[in-house]
Amino acid sequence: MISGVKRLLVCAVIATVGMTGVAQAADGVPGVDVSNWTGEIDWGNVAAGGGKFAFVHATEGTDYRNPRFDAQWNGAAAAGLIRGAYHFAQPHESDGTAQADFFLQNGGTWIGDGRTLPGVLDVEDNPYKDRNGKNTCYGLNATDMVTWLKAFTRRYREATGRDAIIYTTTSWWKTCTGNSAEFAANPLWLARWGSEPGELPKSWKRHTFWQSADKGTLAGGQNSYNGTESQLKSLVNPPAEVRVSGTVKSRTLYSVTIANTGPHPVTNIKVSGRTFGGQRVVKAPTCKYSGTAVKCQIKELPRGKQVRFEFTTKPSKKKGAVGINITVGSVKLHLKAR
Repeated sequence: MISGVKRLLVCAVIATVGMTGVAQAADGVPGVDVSNWTGEIDWGNVAAGGGKFAFVHATEGTDYRNPRFDAQWNGAAAAGLIRGAYHFAQPHESDGTAQADFFLQNGGTWIGDGRTLPGVLDVEDNPYKDRNGKNTCYGLNATDMVTWLKAFTRRYREATGRDAIIYTTTSWWKTCTGNSAEFAANPLWLARWGSEPGELPKSWKRHTFWQSADKGTLAGGQNSYNGTESQLKSLVNPPAEVRVSGTVKSRTLYSVTIANTGPHPVTNIKVSGRTFGGQRVVKAPTCKYSGTAVKCQIKELPRGKQVRFEFTTKPSKKKGAVGINITVGSVKLHLKAR
């Protein structure tokens, strides 16, 4: 039986909608979004005007790449802005996995450089109805749309260890996903032009970013991050995350699994254990042990990988409580056999 699953945080090494509006930046950390249509941008002016981040249109479907992407992406970085790329979804053209791969291969990947946001999946009203003959929801019903979104976001997380940001409107989300509540792990970039964010889609209790206008004092769309600049930097480069779980297989056999569930590789993970109930450790592959104590070390655990340790013990009595206490960083497991 599984006796415990806990998480350990480790310090890491290291498009428009169908209306127009003009507004000042909303409360929070100001930023912009830009695309090919924005043209050449004076990023120095954006930074001087208080802009701290920029979302840059990278791709669309599986065959369009913003021809200005490199210039806009590199220009934002040169001006000291945090930047993130976004993909404009075309759900009727190909599946979510294929579009995520295209995005990842053309500017949308995440790297832990301290200035790159997770990529954005832009899902909104179909702007090409006259050209593709599809409705607002690209011809997909709510079930199929949710399946498409899951395929994209799952593939993005598999490739980067990060949850893609979702850009959408509350109206589109209600209409085209049935107001799905299944995407709470993905930060919300809400598009609603005006003075207040208003009602949120059902998946979210708070927005992370808000696009409040398509133009204003800064170049491109006017946006704000819902938090402090320090919190924005934490979103850019979050701490590593390790999941620790333990299993009692029998009175004489215990296992501990350490999984890297975060975006960064983790180094020098130390595991220590001590038996109780009169047991002593008699076998612990790859670990050092003596009497009731055992020590293990993981030199490096890559993102998405896990390591399992097994400990065999020999009890001094046939009855009574026996087991092993495990410590991994600040995480403690009490594995007790019946």
